[in-house]
Amino acid sequence: MPAFDLPLTELVHHRPLPEEPADFEEFWAGTLKEAAQEEVLVSVRPVENGLRLTDTWDVAFRGFGGDPVRAWFSRPAGVSELLPAVVEFAGYGRGRGLPHERLTWVNAGYAHLLMDNRGQGDQYGNGGATPDPHAGAAAGGPGAVVRGLLDPRDHHYRRLITDAVRAVAAVRELPGVDVGRVAAVGNSQGGGLALAVAGLVPGLSAALVTAPFLCGVRRALDLTDATPYGEITAYLSVHRGAEEAAYRTLAYMEGISFARRAHAPAHFGVGLRDTVCPPSGAYAAFNRYGELSGAQPRTEIHAYPYNGHEGGDAVQVRRQLDWLRGVWG
Repeated sequence: MPAFDLPLTELVHHRPLPEEPADFEEFWAGTLKEAAQEEVLVSVRPVENGLRLTDTWDVAFRGFGGDPVRAWFSRPAGVSELLPAVVEFAGYGRGRGLPHERLTWVNAGYAHLLMDNRGQGDQYGNGGATPDPHAGAAAGGPGAVVRGLLDPRDHHYRRLITDAVRAVAAVRELPGVDVGRVAAVGNSQGGGLALAVAGLVPGLSAALVTAPFLCGVRRALDLTDATPYGEITAYLSVHRGAEEAAYRTLAYMEGISFARRAHAPAHFGVGLRDTVCPPSGAYAAFNRYGELSGAQPRTEIHAYPYNGHEGGDAVQVRRQLDWLRGVWG
């Protein structure tokens, strides 16, 4: 694919201010306060994963609305000491899959929680196990990003971001986890969720974000019609006149706004030919990361000039491993 976004010389200085609703912080504080009224863990059950060096548990925790959200929790087998924990968020349309699929973080010596995506899991991978009982209650299209698009209280990402925040609370209650060393990790939609967690969760110790979705949403909709953004433009092409309501809703889910409030050290990766999540969104979040937190967190970003949505792939993962080891020691 050709280069289509801003050149790198401009991306490194790209710092647009998002159009934040006046009640952005109040909206999320109220949402998370409501979710925190119940105990977070529902069940923790050991499962046979077919592996000799990794132990896995099937975890259910209460997310948005008290709904049970599933996750895989894994640890290196035979290790009893407290371990730092990586909470990983999957991409758009993907579920948690099978317990042996994602072993990088546990093989690096960390506890690992992989959260299921409610109401997703049917587009690729090996499925999910978490329904979204609220999906049909509001106006919107069939794709996750347009479910409840006309009201932020009904939007799918209000629920999914709440689940992500609660996933961190859940991992901090699981056995053998060093609660002072918890990182949020994700690519694409997962990167957007990791950014949201960085902006909403006190005491998070690291965020690793690659090709984040829902960053610089308005610009992205002008640049690409690839899924998931293309689902928004397709919806608006039918529901003419709904733009104002849709943009208002998406402003509450904007990754740049979460990034501005983040305090944890952060590692970013971006492919400069990414037509799924345009690189200007990632750079806008990176360049404004932590500016409202007063923390001046350590940050770095790696750009891959000839890569698309796959970004740096395994090279980026190796950089993440080295960076996180440096943060945690």
